[in-house]
Amino acid sequence: MGKNFTLEYTAGAAEQGKMLREFLKEKEISKSALTDIKFKGGFISVNGHEANVRYMLKSGDFVRVEFPPEIPSEGLKGEEIPLEILYEDEHVLVVNKPAGMNTIPSREHPYGSLASALIDYYERSGLSATTHIVTRLDRDTSGLVLIAKHSHIHHLFSKQQRSGGVKRKYEALAEGIIDADEGIIEQPIARKQDSIIEREVHPDGQYACTLFEVKKRYEDLTHISLRLLTGRTHQIRVHMSHLGHPLLGDTLYGGNKNKISRQALHCCELNFIHPLLQKELQFNACLPTVIDSVLEQGKSL
Repeated sequence: MGKNFTLEYTAGAAEQGKMLREFLKEKEISKSALTDIKFKGGFISVNGHEANVRYMLKSGDFVRVEFPPEIPSEGLKGEEIPLEILYEDEHVLVVNKPAGMNTIPSREHPYGSLASALIDYYERSGLSATTHIVTRLDRDTSGLVLIAKHSHIHHLFSKQQRSGGVKRKYEALAEGIIDADEGIIEQPIARKQDSIIEREVHPDGQYACTLFEVKKRYEDLTHISLRLLTGRTHQIRVHMSHLGHPLLGDTLYGGNKNKISRQALHCCELNFIHPLLQKELQFNACLPTVIDSVLEQGKSL
């Protein structure tokens, strides 16, 4: 059995006479998390003794919250797959995902996913956890992925995402010459009616906003950087196709594979506030060789 996720606090003078339930609410521990702690094997103690959430705190009280063990779903099995870990602490992981790896298993690709690699890694590390992937990438998109090691941390990241606190920057190769040096694409995205995978710009879709900037123009392609202000499925791919400049290699949305066998899209920068350390962290990942080689062989304008 691995070690359970725990949080520890010391009550200050401002917490004197405050109910433990209110204190934990201020620490952003959700009602559902407290329910799980009560019924699924967790534990809350004050000064080493089990405490009820109605306990009235005193200044200097030492509060320890032990969450119940997390059990991966039955269909998710660990696989020993190497991970390129750029950052790790007891709460957070940042990995550089290669192209060709699913974030989670799918019917078409049940093996070799990032989720399966994480389950194996957690088991070998003695951590009772399942996968909480905060920022997913498509199978053939490479780059930085943010992972929470526990549902409570995922909960805190989800709140941060809703307020725009988790930021990602991408680089991509788009077909043709983009004339504008920069631009904003604001077009709603919906699932295509006759497909379970493909998305399209549609007036009844969800609001989606992408910012792009041209890095360099070549004879028949444009190297661009992009930032997402929303996180819709396939957003960059759909928006660039709608603009008339599909990504190289992205045959699903009108690109061709003459120069590269997968969509030329890479998450190169990740920026977020650590939910417990409360400090800003930034990570970068260089373009993979397969995209770099296309640029090296291209004729710049």
